[in-house]
Amino acid sequence: MKIGKYLYQQEKKEKDQRKKQKAGKLKGVRISPRIAEHDLETKVDLANKFLLKGYKVKVEVFLKGREKGMRDFARERLEIFLQKIEEKTSIKRESEIKKTPRGMEIIISKK
Repeated sequence: MKIGKYLYQQEKKEKDQRKKQKAGKLKGVRISPRIAEHDLETKVDLANKFLLKGYKVKVEVFLKGREKGMRDFARERLEIFLQKIEEKTSIKRESEIKKTPRGMEIIISKK
């Protein structure tokens, strides 16, 4: 067998393996603390779609200006979001709710 053909086949196998690998991929969903109920449902459906495809989902609550003073309200919205996802799909919390300079975030995945 020629070395060029062998290297081509090895490269092809590695490319195929990278294509099938989804465990490390992360998708993101951003919500606001003043998000409307229907918009929240839309975001829940989007996150659910990502979870069913095998991705991990990073849910962020983005705070602007004076909203940064209402972190408790933002945490409640995030908990409501997580409850609505749990109604549709069983989830596993990869990390706890973390405070960031711009809001809060959590990473979830499907059980």
